[in-house]
Amino acid sequence: MGGDGDRRLRRRGGGPRSLGRRLVWLLSVSGLVGALAITLLLAAIITPSFDTLEARGLTRDIARLHAEIEDSASDVEHDAHDLAVSGARPRLSPGEAMARIAPDGRWLAQAGDAAARVRLAGVLRDRSILRGPSGTTVTGGFAVSDGRLVAIGMVRPRGQGAALLLMRPVDPERWAGPIRATVRLVPAAAGTGVRDWSWRTVGVQLPLTGPDGRTVAVARFDLPRDMAMLGRRMLLLSAVGATLLLLGLLLVLRRAIARHVLDPLARVERHMQHVRLSSVLTPIDDDGRRDEIGALTTSLNAMLGQLRDLHERIEAQGFALGRSESAVAVMHNVRNALNPVSTILSRSTGARPGAERATLDRAVAELALPDLPPERRQRLAAFMAAALEADARDRARIAADAAAGRDALAHVLEVIGAQQAQAHERPPLEPCDIVELAARQASIVHYAPTASIALSLPAGPVMVRANRLLLSQLLANLIGNAVDAIVAGGMASGRISVTAGGDEARVTITIRDDGVGFAPGSEVALFRRGYSTRADRRGGLGLHWCANAMAAMEGTLDLRSAGHGLGAEAVLTLPRP
Repeated sequence: MGGDGDRRLRRRGGGPRSLGRRLVWLLSVSGLVGALAITLLLAAIITPSFDTLEARGLTRDIARLHAEIEDSASDVEHDAHDLAVSGARPRLSPGEAMARIAPDGRWLAQAGDAAARVRLAGVLRDRSILRGPSGTTVTGGFAVSDGRLVAIGMVRPRGQGAALLLMRPVDPERWAGPIRATVRLVPAAAGTGVRDWSWRTVGVQLPLTGPDGRTVAVARFDLPRDMAMLGRRMLLLSAVGATLLLLGLLLVLRRAIARHVLDPLARVERHMQHVRLSSVLTPIDDDGRRDEIGALTTSLNAMLGQLRDLHERIEAQGFALGRSESAVAVMHNVRNALNPVSTILSRSTGARPGAERATLDRAVAELALPDLPPERRQRLAAFMAAALEADARDRARIAADAAAGRDALAHVLEVIGAQQAQAHERPPLEPCDIVELAARQASIVHYAPTASIALSLPAGPVMVRANRLLLSQLLANLIGNAVDAIVAGGMASGRISVTAGGDEARVTITIRDDGVGFAPGSEVALFRRGYSTRADRRGGLGLHWCANAMAAMEGTLDLRSAGHGLGAEAVLTLPRP
């Protein structure tokens, strides 16, 4: 179909989804049905008429053939009568023969060339020819001698005189000359009448009788069916002409549809694609049309204007909402980073010293006595050594807790600083070792409040392309959720494992825990903002933020669980560096 609109619609989709193809299909089917209907109508009108004309022509041709056959026989019969009456010496053409035959069958005289006399002798071997119909003096008919058809005329005297017999060869092709039929002789047993019909000819078989009235042979004529062929040609030409006319009308209609319907629709589609790609809600040029396409364009322009106003309002609202949601997400990540600090402070506040200061002072004073028994001195020395060892352990633990707290506070400051620096930018991606970043979150596992949890990591580095800070926060969220799931299950101990896999293009990291898990089918709800599985409904922001962070780093995040009490796993997919 001509026009850019139809080409555009063909590119957009195939089959029923494409308006252009659907219209082409409907028009093609309509044209096919119309051509078939016209052909059937013409066949219903033309075929019976030409069948009638053919039947009349066949009757006329058969009558003409009968007349030609009778004329051939009667000509010989008349010539024989003339010879018998005149008694003159006959003038015979080549192939003709004449004989006078006595009543007892003897030849009294004969004339003609040698071949003709031999053929005549072959005819007279059948004595029934000499009898003829009773009461007649002049008879005629046909005979077959030596494979050739001959016409016979015979004159019998009323008394006992000799009969005169004249034989003349007959060419059957002469009978069919005017009607352009082919003719051949067939045995008398083949039957007569209209025998068979073919596409181009009809077979007619006419009897050839002898002087005695018996059928000696049958002439088969293959008459051309000129009238039927003419009718078929007229039907074909009429059908082709009507089909071509209908095809021309359909092509004009298709071009008109393409120009006045499909091209404007394609222009509207291109404009909407431009709006979708550029996000600029510009109106469509309607070309001043006042038809249905113009009404559609006016409605779309009104809708685009409303969308532009709504877009401006949403942008204003989205800016305030984005700032609020970003602040909430930052506070959620800061809270996760401060959890180890809270645990460290709680444990440090509730810890008791290994020995009371007064007890140590008394032990030191007693050791200073010169008269202290050796056994007592030995026990006091052992007590002081144990106290000093416990104090060293406490100091080492406090130093380790201080280092963990310092790292956690540094991570908090990094989160806050990165949020301020990249508040309106896409996070930069760089090669990151996910094993190193996961190991930095070990303090979350180590300082779990009520359970002893083991964390296993891959043996070597696993490099991915991501934002280091976002990936670190994301791992902190996911490992923290795994710790919460184990603690919520009331178990004294648990296990969190981090494994890596993937292919040449992407890395798959799986974080498994043996916590409470969740119901299968609720994975989508877990990513919804504000949704939480905790009993106190606290949180509901971590997984929502994690999913957005993974999308920003060109990755994906999936959650899986076999059911409650069967643990869960978080599957991260990130590109390789």
